[in-house]
Amino acid sequence: MFKNTMTNLGRIRQVVEVLLRYGFEDAVTTTALRRLVPPGRRRSWQHGTQPVFEMSRWERVRMVIEELGPTFIKLAQVLSNRADLLPVELVAEFEKLQSNVPPFPSDEARRIIAAELGRPLEEVFRAFDDVPLGSASIGQVHKAQLLDGTDVVVKVQRPTAREKITTDLGLLRELVRYTAGYLRKHGLSNPQDIVEAFERSMMQELDYTSEARAMEQFRKLYADYQTFYVPRPYRELSTSKVLVIEFVSGCKITDKEQLLRWNLDPAAVAETGMDIYLTQIFEFGIFHADPHPGNVLVRPDGTVVLIDFGMVGRLTKQQKYAFAGVFISMGQQDARGMALNFRRLALTSDIRDMRAFEAALQQLIDDFAGLDVKEMSMSALAEQLQGIIYQFKLQVPGSVFLILRALVILEGIGKVLHPAFNTFEFVRPYGRRLVLEQYSVNNVTTELQYTGQQLLALMYTLPTDLRQIVRKLSKGDLRVQAQLGGYAPLLRTAERLVSRTIITLLAVAFLLFSGLSLLGSYPAAQMPYYHGLPAVTWWGLGITGFWLLVLFILTIRKERQ
Repeated sequence: MFKNTMTNLGRIRQVVEVLLRYGFEDAVTTTALRRLVPPGRRRSWQHGTQPVFEMSRWERVRMVIEELGPTFIKLAQVLSNRADLLPVELVAEFEKLQSNVPPFPSDEARRIIAAELGRPLEEVFRAFDDVPLGSASIGQVHKAQLLDGTDVVVKVQRPTAREKITTDLGLLRELVRYTAGYLRKHGLSNPQDIVEAFERSMMQELDYTSEARAMEQFRKLYADYQTFYVPRPYRELSTSKVLVIEFVSGCKITDKEQLLRWNLDPAAVAETGMDIYLTQIFEFGIFHADPHPGNVLVRPDGTVVLIDFGMVGRLTKQQKYAFAGVFISMGQQDARGMALNFRRLALTSDIRDMRAFEAALQQLIDDFAGLDVKEMSMSALAEQLQGIIYQFKLQVPGSVFLILRALVILEGIGKVLHPAFNTFEFVRPYGRRLVLEQYSVNNVTTELQYTGQQLLALMYTLPTDLRQIVRKLSKGDLRVQAQLGGYAPLLRTAERLVSRTIITLLAVAFLLFSGLSLLGSYPAAQMPYYHGLPAVTWWGLGITGFWLLVLFILTIRKERQ
């Protein structure tokens, strides 16, 4: 425990150094981090030859993250999908972050695989390529061949990944504890919740069996699809630190020249990819959350293949309906309908001014209603929607931002392959289909049954609950607890003021006592005199000076805080 504390303390000092280097002195001097900086120690605010203050605040935040390492970069990449929590400008900077992590030695990878599988590699693989296909902060990927000749890829977790991430997560919790007030002041209302959610996400990503389960789920959902394929995970050869997956060859979906050499129509490939993705969102409610070109392959027969299922998003049935309702209301130029669907979609939606919210949505509609279909951009729409969500502090499911981000990526892919590609034209029929599904006889019947079950449960428990309340009332045991939030800083300020007032009154009292003591007449034998004043007067003045010194020290400490 002590060792971890000292490690965190040393690492926090490094973080403080980086913050100071990039001009975030206020993040240090106005928080509890100031106690970790030796007095007078400051760094010059330079990044190379360029003064850091020539860059925007958000650029400097990104550079701080880059310097702090992989775990912080991963956190920023996750936050780049949460525009409800961060300003759009900071999200744009976080999207630039790349985890450029060098691979670890292949001998170490072989050792980890053998230890995880409990047998030598020769008993599992006929061949194993020591040169990794790619590496990331958590693991790296090697190509191999099973004993039966099947080509596979093997994901191997870095030997110290779990320990490093656990240490950095502990550091993040400490940093948030030190700087929570500063972060809230700059618009991050729930930093502790963010770190906890990130910790859950990282722990899941460290367990490769989660990715294997997601792949198996997609394979079942799309078992009958001829145009879409998901590689097979070999669960019997996989553990939490090793994942063996079927190797699938193909070209990147954006490799237009290769598609043409295979006599494939790039526009048809783009439409197939978009249809597959929208089916994931609006039909199954589970979707691949990172469809960048490197994760979307095309086979020579035109089959679209998705790889790397480390990031998967999910939507409930009600969230699907609300999300579709937002787009449908926008198409109908109905700002109130958009607002209502946003409130249905939000986890919590304490919007103080609904008129202002509707006005912002109406402005969004006006901005896009006059555009020609070819001029409409999913990127511009997503950016404006995210700005509204952040402005009105709507807490919507994280999957919503993953969808918006994915649609922007897919639009970019589509425009490479399809001159007339328009995301809205693809989304529209799915939205209509969901509206029809929402009000279908089966769905309405299901909702009525659920509501009836809830009412029956309430009627069943209500008499018992009322009986308990009446019993407590009759015995005088009923208690009501009220908790006021947001008053802690005010109470601390009041406490400081009361303390200083008491000290000031004590100083004044002893000063008055000293003055009054001069009026007395004391026999020289009983009361010694110094410089013409009785000793009791000197004592009173000394105690007065002591309380004034205490007051001065408290004032200096407050100014430094």
